[in-house]
Amino acid sequence: MGILNRVAIAAVGYVLLISALPILAAQSDSPKIIRISPTSGPEGSRIEITGRNLQNASAVLFGSTISVFKVQSADDLIVLVPHKVSTATITVVTPQGRAASPVAFVVANDPRIPDEVSYKAGYVSPTPPPTDFHSALLWGIAIADPRVPGYEFAQVEITWTQLSCRIDGKDVILNDDSGNVRGGLYRREPWFGTDQHEPMPLAYYRPKYDRPKNDQPNPAVVLRVGQRPDRVWHFWSASPRAALPPGQLEGCTVRARVRILPGALLQMGMDYWRSPTVLYGPGGNNHEAGASNWYFPSGEWQEAIFTDVGGPQF
Repeated sequence: MGILNRVAIAAVGYVLLISALPILAAQSDSPKIIRISPTSGPEGSRIEITGRNLQNASAVLFGSTISVFKVQSADDLIVLVPHKVSTATITVVTPQGRAASPVAFVVANDPRIPDEVSYKAGYVSPTPPPTDFHSALLWGIAIADPRVPGYEFAQVEITWTQLSCRIDGKDVILNDDSGNVRGGLYRREPWFGTDQHEPMPLAYYRPKYDRPKNDQPNPAVVLRVGQRPDRVWHFWSASPRAALPPGQLEGCTVRARVRILPGALLQMGMDYWRSPTVLYGPGGNNHEAGASNWYFPSGEWQEAIFTDVGGPQF
């Protein structure tokens, strides 16, 4: 082979190499998922994704559902399993490409929670309330589980509810109610299928605690959910919707002192509202802050809590 041919071949090889460099560079920048941990869990679970080139992630998908995530480093990110999803592959999206998990994440919710329930685990909305929202309202959901023997006698007893919000670093109590709630009976299947509802029947009594003689317990309001297992017992604070004090809002906390009898379940949450008096309806007048995990029967009094202070917990 003559020197001219060798030069021509070398020149062609150099051109091919130069033309391939952008492709090789793009491939080296492409994201890759090496493993996910854990590989199974309920809605709201915290999953660690380990891989390469994850630092520019713009989205993380469970199947086709967008999830909330936080980039830790180029090799690591944390993602929360979104609600209302089933077993699916996890995909990380970056400007350089997409990467799929080597195995699907298996969604395994608590079997004590009925299938028709919308939010089977606690969550905090990653979207803050609009800046023109100046009110907040706590709420709760109580239901009966017809799968439990004797569910007809299921009930939730509530002695008090409280809503506090952290403003400029200080916790301010907005609602503090004893022995009463407001609410209605809503369609259960489909879950809250319509805003139409029936009046919620309430009963009252004074619990017997092991207290000093002069320390009288608060009266309790009773939700006898076993009498209407076909409905969601949706309640909120007895006092009016509260206005948020001026200042920097960091989040709010809901607390309720409850006793949950066999066959009943309870979830607490809260909404931000445009104003203390605006009505529910079209137009986006309320913004759901999130909901607690479900609380189950224990026979003992317990404190049910939800908070969005600090945002989603990664």
